[in-house]
Amino acid sequence: MGSATERRIAYLFIAPAILLVALFRIFPLIWGFVLSFFDTDGMSTFTFVGVDNYVAIASDSAFRDSVENTLILIATLPVWVALPMVLAILIHQGVPGGRFFRAVYFLPAVLSSVIVGSIFNMVLRYDGSLNAMLKAVGLIPVDWLGSGWTALFCLFAVQLWSTFGMSLLIFMAGLSTVPKELVEAARLDGAKPLQVWIHVIIPALKPIIEFVGVVTTIGALTSMFGLIYVLTAGGRARRPRCRNS
Repeated sequence: MGSATERRIAYLFIAPAILLVALFRIFPLIWGFVLSFFDTDGMSTFTFVGVDNYVAIASDSAFRDSVENTLILIATLPVWVALPMVLAILIHQGVPGGRFFRAVYFLPAVLSSVIVGSIFNMVLRYDGSLNAMLKAVGLIPVDWLGSGWTALFCLFAVQLWSTFGMSLLIFMAGLSTVPKELVEAARLDGAKPLQVWIHVIIPALKPIIEFVGVVTTIGALTSMFGLIYVLTAGGRARRPRCRNS
């Protein structure tokens, strides 16, 4: 343990960061919770209404649909973790063109949600390039962004495409820490590739899986607004819904 002086110096260095977090994160959160019990313009008029605001939002069908869509999103998160993990293992085990695929998979991670939304809006809208391809092969066009469930699926798929490259790199880094001796020992004992994955590699990656799971969940719940707004303008017929009425 350091001396009291060293601890005070350490606290002094982290004080600016703590003040910024308190000022721009904690205080707005608390103030927003307090305002939820008032009918107010946010500046001068404050009329206490108790839980009336919560009752009103609970009876709003758009809010209920938003909660349902969020729960569906959470239910799909295991795929967001498993897919980059499997691809990372394949690349790490020497799939031909591994470096090329690693660069291609990571490339979408450097694009902003606005750019991604704009690109896929042109691809997925009814008169977009995807439906043009379907027409070219004699298939019926699909209103990808106009139907509630297809729009929801498209949102999740696009968000996964644009973000899983970072998770892939994290898993690649984690795989470099897996002891090669364990993998070779399992193979010498006659373990098949799938058995090596299940009994050696994946258990060794458990801390990485937990980390990626937490980061992916936070990112999905906090950073999808830009993509949703640009790709679907909040939903069809009624904003900000993604489902049919």
